[in-house]
Amino acid sequence: MLDVAVGLVVTLLIVGGILIMLGPTTGTLIKRARQIRRARVPSVFQAAQPREPAPSGLNPKTQRVLIAAARLGNWLRSRGQDELARELRSAGGKITSNEPAGLYAMQVVLRRLRTLSLDDKPSQDRLKALTNELRIAVQDRFEQLELLPFKRP
Repeated sequence: MLDVAVGLVVTLLIVGGILIMLGPTTGTLIKRARQIRRARVPSVFQAAQPREPAPSGLNPKTQRVLIAAARLGNWLRSRGQDELARELRSAGGKITSNEPAGLYAMQVVLRRLRTLSLDDKPSQDRLKALTNELRIAVQDRFEQLELLPFKRP
């Protein structure tokens, strides 16, 4: 019984000494300690909650341009056209920060792609299909943003 009493007194003295050393911040530390709640561990048998996709903040037509550019860039990289793929990736990066400048940069890359010719016909046809997909997506976004010059009647 005496051992328990001595242990209790020693514990109180140690806790008191620590509180004295902490000084005036003791009150705020106690409040923070009370606010900390035990993290909930999901049950093994509990169904996982479905996650909602985070909104990207980009216009759907802009997303379409970026997807088409990524598809074309990956295809070009697999065919050894790393420089054009890098330019496409750079233009896509510009679109996310400054959309009109990125769209104009994408048009410049599309002009360079017109001059590209590949050896075999299936590859050339695939290049043409991917380029047309990107060109149409870029034109749609240009029209939506009204960046194209107006045609006079």
